[in-house]
Amino acid sequence: MALEERDVIEENMGRAETTEPLVRADDSALAVSHREELTASRINSDLLSNVLSTNWRWWAVLGFFATVFGWGALCFVYQLWQGIGIWGMNRPIYWALDIANFVFWAGVALSGTMISAILRLLHAGWRRSLTRMTETLTLCALAVAGIFPLLHIGRNWIFFYMLPYPNERQLWPNYRSPLIWDASAISVYLITSFLFWFGGLLPDFATLRDRTLGWRRVLYTALCLGWRGTDREWRRLKILFAILTVLIIPVFVSLHTIVGWDFGMSIVPGWHETIFAPYFVCGALYSGCGAVLIIMCLVRWAFTWDRYILPQHFDNIGKIQFSIALLWFYFFGGDAWSDWFTRDPNHIYWLDYMFHGYKWVLFCIIFFGVVVPLTVLGFKKLRRMPWVMFAVGVSVNIAMFSERVTVVVPPPAHNWLTFGNYTPGWPDLSMSIGAVGLFGFLYTLLSKFVPLISMWEYKEGEHSEGIEHIGGGEVPVTVREEAIA
Repeated sequence: MALEERDVIEENMGRAETTEPLVRADDSALAVSHREELTASRINSDLLSNVLSTNWRWWAVLGFFATVFGWGALCFVYQLWQGIGIWGMNRPIYWALDIANFVFWAGVALSGTMISAILRLLHAGWRRSLTRMTETLTLCALAVAGIFPLLHIGRNWIFFYMLPYPNERQLWPNYRSPLIWDASAISVYLITSFLFWFGGLLPDFATLRDRTLGWRRVLYTALCLGWRGTDREWRRLKILFAILTVLIIPVFVSLHTIVGWDFGMSIVPGWHETIFAPYFVCGALYSGCGAVLIIMCLVRWAFTWDRYILPQHFDNIGKIQFSIALLWFYFFGGDAWSDWFTRDPNHIYWLDYMFHGYKWVLFCIIFFGVVVPLTVLGFKKLRRMPWVMFAVGVSVNIAMFSERVTVVVPPPAHNWLTFGNYTPGWPDLSMSIGAVGLFGFLYTLLSKFVPLISMWEYKEGEHSEGIEHIGGGEVPVTVREEAIA
């Protein structure tokens, strides 16, 4: 019965197995040298390998991230025992690495679903190998970002004060607090991203239902929501994606605009900037694209998916990253220029403090965020090397985290009448590193239950692209997605 059900699903998907293999075509996105003979059964076998089998690489990566996360969790328990003073914050610096981590991880989260949505709108055929990975990245990074406001409040057991719920006391929540804005924005984006991610998983969950036994079969039977692959279900899935793809873009822009307003709505020199909204949105795209490059390279290595994640994918993401790098550098320079151009003594004094007290942090930003990406991404040969692009992704995120630190810490350090300095302690650094461990742990764990490449989308791409023999030669033919929807 399981085999019959799988055949029904694949036939309704229009991807029934045939004796003739499906042939990858060369289009504007994928190169001729990477054409592969891939049948539907081969695609299922390859892309379900991470779910149905476990290799030593998966256990090694999971163990590493679990160890890093465990150390960060122990530091959090120490914070509960000793108080939030262990973060090293002092008057007037009440926001430090905790809020810098929140802004950084929120930016990483935003780009995952955003890239997937934009590529869907543009009908980019090469997106099919990447959409599921980027959407999973969004959920894991949002989970990490949402933790830091909870750490920041000190009294973690009253976290519900940040939730925008109606109350009769009219004391809490305080709707003028940036923490309320953040909680509201993250909640909306998390729900939208989850629907976007889960909707695309229904056909793949149905395939897993028919290929597993025991508790896994029960799990995937519940998760696929009775999917049978009928024409009516496919039409509704297409409509759902069309609606969410359009809606999620303004949600993305509004979320990081609100994060920028956390600082811009104040009157503190260095924070009171009208450019912060687009600056933060661009920075989120920049760090998110870097994270996508890291995930692409690690997933390709861990599951040996060389035939699915091609050098051309790295090349295309590298081009996007190069464009965003130029735009981000414009905003970065424009932020400092606007402060200098005002000739306001307080802003000039803040700039002087920034360029002297944080000169090494600024050096990291310029070198890792501008020099390295623009030098490497300008060459096609380097863009097509996966591990070089991995290094670029790491470099960009080092720069973006340093940039988040310069946004959060220096402005309140030298305010109107208050002066102070901030030096992070070992708990600050440990919980920041633990956040990386939590992200990696969640992503690695999800990879055991979720296909990281959308099987039905990949098969759809195989059928929408083909080779026609005309006049003794091979001519690539691409069918537009609207025609097959």
